[in-house]
Amino acid sequence: MQRKFITVEGCEGVGKSTQLRLLKDYFEEHGIDAVFTREPGGTPVAERIRAILLDKKLQVSPEVEAALFACARMEHINNLILPSLKQGKVVVCDRYIDSSLAYQGVARNLGIDNVYEINAYARDNCMPELTIFIDMDPANSWRKKNGTVILNDRMEGESQEFHAACYRGYKEMAKREPERIISIVPDEEKYETHRAIIATLKDKGII
Repeated sequence: MQRKFITVEGCEGVGKSTQLRLLKDYFEEHGIDAVFTREPGGTPVAERIRAILLDKKLQVSPEVEAALFACARMEHINNLILPSLKQGKVVVCDRYIDSSLAYQGVARNLGIDNVYEINAYARDNCMPELTIFIDMDPANSWRKKNGTVILNDRMEGESQEFHAACYRGYKEMAKREPERIISIVPDEEKYETHRAIIATLKDKGII
């Protein structure tokens, strides 16, 4: 049985959450058995780690940050992602290893290859078949265009330079793995973006 593990990536405020909601609605309407989850998080233990990572009151070093993301990911893989895939379900995850490569590897200057090593368990045991990258520069995000920049957590509150570096990281990963990572430039009309995502899933044999 073909595993169907999909991840959705992108910078802050580019409409990723909206597209995930539309995708979930589509799967439900078409009777596709799917699990929607997120990173960091997805299990009780990983959600506890998420609370530490995103707490605006805490200062976390880049090395510890990368390690905590990797630990949460291992927990998520073992207790939600792999069991769901073994049951024949489609798994759709809001962020995964590419977020670590972009945020910690590039924006935190740890290096993409180093962060890959920190995430060796995920790299070797549970890589997605398809990653949808919402390809939008955070400087032009929908939030900024709408004038509603909300800094909910420690990552969102980082500098403009940090988020620009994250975007460069995603672009680099898309160049490295063009078969897995499909870049979709979001349209102002959210349903146009949704249709492009569905077309990609069909083209890749996911649905």
